[in-house]
Amino acid sequence: MCRVQLVKLLSLRWWLVFLLAGFLFMAFGAVSYNLFRLLQANISLFAEYGVMVIAEGALQQLVELTLLGYASLLLWLGFKACEGWLVASLMDEPFRE
Repeated sequence: MCRVQLVKLLSLRWWLVFLLAGFLFMAFGAVSYNLFRLLQANISLFAEYGVMVIAEGALQQLVELTLLGYASLLLWLGFKACEGWLVASLMDEPFRE
């Protein structure tokens, strides 16, 4: 029931979808900023010093960076869903799920 209400709300207000897309895009940029460089540095730390860096918190950092990568992916997918919704609205076609 909640999903149907959300679809009705977003169908009537295209500007709300546009604002949501902008928010998701900005959040994607904030989460993924410098993510690859930090991940590369963490992996090279493991490669250079081995399991000794686990005590220093490198494993926890690797897990956190991986979770940030997945969060970034979810934000990007949300943005692309909003983009598809807006394009379908502009073309007067029903949005396909």
